[in-house]
Amino acid sequence: MVGLNGVGGGGAGVKVPGMWRLADEMNPPGIGCRGMEAEYVRRFHLHEPKENQCSSAVFKHIKAPVHLVWSLVRRFDQPQNYKPFVSRCIVQGGVGVGSLREVNIKSGLPATTSFERLEHLDDNEHILSIKIVGGDHRLKNYSSIITAHPETIDGRPGTIVIESFVVDVPDGNTKDETCYFVEALIKCNLKSLADISERLAVQDHTEPIDG
Repeated sequence: MVGLNGVGGGGAGVKVPGMWRLADEMNPPGIGCRGMEAEYVRRFHLHEPKENQCSSAVFKHIKAPVHLVWSLVRRFDQPQNYKPFVSRCIVQGGVGVGSLREVNIKSGLPATTSFERLEHLDDNEHILSIKIVGGDHRLKNYSSIITAHPETIDGRPGTIVIESFVVDVPDGNTKDETCYFVEALIKCNLKSLADISERLAVQDHTEPIDG
């Protein structure tokens, strides 16, 4: 795991991975993340970026229960259910650790196809990890981990989703430029995930949490 630096978060001097950029909509830039979120990063988002790589974590707070959000995230075979840039996904064989998928990308991005391997899937801890193993894009040695954790938002069941990644920095680009590009894609995906999940939650008439 990357080294840890002290970064203020929630006034508690929360420690987060020092080489990471942390993007959390509920905390101002430069503040870092809250204690619970930092603990999730330490427990589940284990990357070891090399000198020519960058790593980051993006947070999204969703007003929908974790089981509903996870039902969308866990579908390795159907990322197009919430990822707006995916037009089609073909899985070779059944879905399980080691499974490969061919993801077709919609026009407008500098890529058309990505080949990805399922590295880890845990329905109890709500963890999904993938690695890109090929494709006509510049995301070389890209690995990502996405986790979903229950929280309470405005007195109702909510979910915090954390997606982290590590990737090579392409020739001619800086670490910041590479992180900004990947973060923008992830934020778009997570916004779509939130919109769909929250719409489904309204249909489910989720009840407030007592107390």
